[in-house]
Amino acid sequence: MAACANEPTGNEGGSDSDGDEGTADNGGGEGGDLIASMASDIVGLDLHGSNDTYSSNVASNIYETLVYHDAELELQNGLAESYEQIDENTWEFKLREGVTFHDDSEFNADVVKANLDRILDPEIASQRAFLYDMIEEVEVVDTYTVRLITEYPFAPLPAHLAHNGGGMMSADMIERDYEAMENGEEPGSVINEEAIGTGFFKFDSWSPGSEVKLVKNEDYWGEPAKVDSVTFRVVPEDGTRIADLNTGAAHIADPLSPSDVSQIEATDGMHVESTESVAMMYIGFNSQKEPFDDPNVRKALSMAINKQSIIDGIYDGHGLEARSPLAPKVYGYNENIDVIEYDPEEAKSLLEEAGYGEGELTITFNTSDHRERQNIAENVQQALAEIGVTANIEMEEWGSYLESTANGEQEMFVLSWSTVTGDGDYGLFPLFHSSQQGSAGNRTFTEDEELDEILMAARRNEDQEARLDQYIEAQNILADEAIILPLFHEDYLLGVSDSVEGLWQHPTRRLMLQDVTINN
Repeated sequence: MAACANEPTGNEGGSDSDGDEGTADNGGGEGGDLIASMASDIVGLDLHGSNDTYSSNVASNIYETLVYHDAELELQNGLAESYEQIDENTWEFKLREGVTFHDDSEFNADVVKANLDRILDPEIASQRAFLYDMIEEVEVVDTYTVRLITEYPFAPLPAHLAHNGGGMMSADMIERDYEAMENGEEPGSVINEEAIGTGFFKFDSWSPGSEVKLVKNEDYWGEPAKVDSVTFRVVPEDGTRIADLNTGAAHIADPLSPSDVSQIEATDGMHVESTESVAMMYIGFNSQKEPFDDPNVRKALSMAINKQSIIDGIYDGHGLEARSPLAPKVYGYNENIDVIEYDPEEAKSLLEEAGYGEGELTITFNTSDHRERQNIAENVQQALAEIGVTANIEMEEWGSYLESTANGEQEMFVLSWSTVTGDGDYGLFPLFHSSQQGSAGNRTFTEDEELDEILMAARRNEDQEARLDQYIEAQNILADEAIILPLFHEDYLLGVSDSVEGLWQHPTRRLMLQDVTINN
């Protein structure tokens, strides 16, 4: 999220795999230090100050939400024992009693109010505020009862509360963070140093560009973690992450490139974990720039691109061709929506209708410095050449790429988005509603009054069948106008040591570490 829920972030640093000090402690059974090599550093541990995958992955082991999604994206009770919708604009949550934070402060209704008030505070300027900006009031009914009153009926509110941005941070820590702001510090300055939640791991240390370490919460209210600690090491190079796995310097390589799967499978002592995701890789067109303000041009370029060739040739088949922005597990997905089909001859005809003969159109295709995305750009470049379009590839470092696409400097680009709430609202509203242009998600800078009305109506609709029809209608508009070209829903891949048991990866890409053990 930055641009998307599952995007990595820019980073520096490397592996510390030489010598005994850098070797994973395998312990045997419960205990030991679990080491995960990840491609990028975290942005921060303030839940309201970052929206990237790696920050969320670490933070989800420290902080907990009122409700959460299980492996099938069904909502389960978390820090809330129960909840109900009292009227169309009011949701009531009964909170779990006896839960304490890592600083021994109590979890209660006041804490929920402090967290939701903060994420909506304009001074915090949270990238995640859009998840909860429909909440008008957080009412503390009693110590363990809280009511959320919305500006309008908002059916997916519980799903949004399951998002990592709805995690509960210590109210005492939030207060100290505000005090620091009064003294001129940036929002999150205290939180990023303390990171106090209720989760089964506690924050220990963060060495920016190097590693983040968590330790077991011995006083966890539920079933405690099995390992003593988890260390997330920043290892940008794919080959180095695999080498660390092979030497025992790490237990998990996250992510694993599809092109490296065969190497892992052929190596004793390690294996591949694959998870069907709710993420979408897509090609976007900046509708505010010529010639991408013409739907015929967008459709023509889309028709020239063979999605399956990208899945097979670059991702070695580890992905599902996308029909729309929504993956099959997401509410709102439907097999019968309109789809832009691969048709190079029709693409040429549409370009001629738009006034571009063969060889008359030159565009810029922007991409980040990730290996697979560079390969996607080259595949697209070749595909467009076959219909007489010249595509010049411009590559940027990840952080710079996010900034430039948020500012609308791109023409045609490749990004991804993960519908981490499991609800179509999150998969469509941030990406395509005109109010979300820029860093919030709408990097195509789409302005479509009909689409805006449908997306807003769907998020306010309490009738789930009617909402489904509205999302089908919205997805048909996206295809008819060729606002983006959904490419595929990728499989999340991990390289894992055979010594690790109990690990699984959530469809939203989070590493589920509570039940992990290390065995030799």
